[in-house]
Amino acid sequence: MNRLKHRGPDWSGLYQHGDSYLAHQRLAIVDPASGDQPLFNEDKSVAVTVNGEIYNHEELRKKLVNHKFWTGSDCDVVAHLYEEYGEDFVDMLDGIFSFVLLDTRDNSFIVARDAIGVTSLYIGWGLDGSVWISSEMKGLNDDCEHFETFPPGHLYTSKSRGFRRWYNPPWFSESIPSVPYDPLVLRRAFENAVIKRLMTDVPFGVLLSGGLDSSLVASITARYLAGTKAAKQWGSQLHSFCVGLEGSPDLKAAKEVADYLGTVHHEFHFTVQDGIDAIEDVIYHTETYDVTTIRASTPMFLMSRKIKSLGVKMVISGEGSDEIFGGYLYFHKAPNKEELHRETCHKVKALHQYDCLRANKATSAWGLEARVPFLDIEFINVAMSIDPESKMIKKDQGRIEKWILRKAFDDEERPYLPKHILYRQKEQFSDGVGYSWIDGLKAHAAKNVTDKMMLNASYIFPHNTPTTKEAYYYRMIFERFFPQNSARLTVPGGASVACSTAKAVEWDVSWKNNLDPSGRAALGVHLSAYDAEAPLISNVPSKVIDSIPRMVEVPGVAIHT
Repeated sequence: MNRLKHRGPDWSGLYQHGDSYLAHQRLAIVDPASGDQPLFNEDKSVAVTVNGEIYNHEELRKKLVNHKFWTGSDCDVVAHLYEEYGEDFVDMLDGIFSFVLLDTRDNSFIVARDAIGVTSLYIGWGLDGSVWISSEMKGLNDDCEHFETFPPGHLYTSKSRGFRRWYNPPWFSESIPSVPYDPLVLRRAFENAVIKRLMTDVPFGVLLSGGLDSSLVASITARYLAGTKAAKQWGSQLHSFCVGLEGSPDLKAAKEVADYLGTVHHEFHFTVQDGIDAIEDVIYHTETYDVTTIRASTPMFLMSRKIKSLGVKMVISGEGSDEIFGGYLYFHKAPNKEELHRETCHKVKALHQYDCLRANKATSAWGLEARVPFLDIEFINVAMSIDPESKMIKKDQGRIEKWILRKAFDDEERPYLPKHILYRQKEQFSDGVGYSWIDGLKAHAAKNVTDKMMLNASYIFPHNTPTTKEAYYYRMIFERFFPQNSARLTVPGGASVACSTAKAVEWDVSWKNNLDPSGRAALGVHLSAYDAEAPLISNVPSKVIDSIPRMVEVPGVAIHT
């Protein structure tokens, strides 16, 4: 339990029945006074530990009129729903969650993870026949012969000893949708997604970078906060948080949005050296060696520590929009709506390995919870059912990336955001933090990884062989913390340009020689694209900084280079 103490510093709970154990580290957000876990049904024959938030718990309680609840916790409904509906109740839950439920009557158990994988979860098997479940890999990697990421949207039962997918939305088949774009329908769906995430009994805020996604989250939160239970407890003035390199004009952009919305704005600064010094802690907590994830997690990790020190325990963030709406720069080269839609489907399905992992673990490292309204299941259903022709980027028609989202919130009578914020072009996070931040990382890696080490990389790391010194450096740190083969298999790999899937690399023949997660690898799209005739520079001095102003869009992180 101590390995995961950081995730829940408010309470440690342990329950034993026979050879089954349930342990829980609680971060109290809803009903902090009485919602300690494990939670039970009336006669305590069913015990459950839950990580996450059930946003529709009050509605579900109304369906359980014959049940007695021990607490006011949103998670208290899980055991009672199981009593009523058996294992088929999971798709009734609207929220983010991972849970283990033990039925002591037959000593069986079930495990489930939310639809997209916003909460992290792992499963492992011991040589003695034991089954282990943990929110983080470090909770089981030393005790299991084999372990793996628990798949999002799935259920595991001890009776079947197998997985079953409980999340089966229409878009999952990747068939091309045909619902006409209706900006008001999309707007209302996202407003509802944000509003339901205002369910809290503790101080909270929003992560604000000044980019489109986080600014919309902040705008809607500020607009609807008054009159909520949270406002009655903590006041109706919203707090916003941003981190950046000191003197960054992008911090100014975040401040501009904060002033427009009237939030209490908190601006944190860090240096490139601060980030480099935190890399080992970031890899330990995020449990990945993926280059883009580590680059992006570091400022968020540093910011989360400062937010928690202010007494804030929950933040609302803007992850998921680029995957749903085709917002990354490489989507400019999507050849047709069919390819674009399939790529968005693949990106959403993989979020648990990238942005969800970052948002969950970089914040929970300091006992902070991140909520992500763009990944609300009802909103996803609306957004992914729209004819993807509306998502196609068409510069000649004035349609830039995420045009349908921007248009949905373009309200002349009651503006959500200033026009220049609403229509600001997308800038990928690791570039905006970037050209100085990333170059500093590469220079640091070059001091620790030699050319000779790179020559032998395929022998040392035959799986997901690192192709740059930066990747090799991260991999060395990861393997020191998590040396098992199962651990390295939990991290995705494959060719990518500007965060694309391997399939999308085929959209432009010039990309195959410029494979890099940076948006600058999107040749012919990014204003500071890499030279198509030159190889990617992996170790330039940190003092080499691009002079063109850039906007970075990771919630709460706004950094100019």
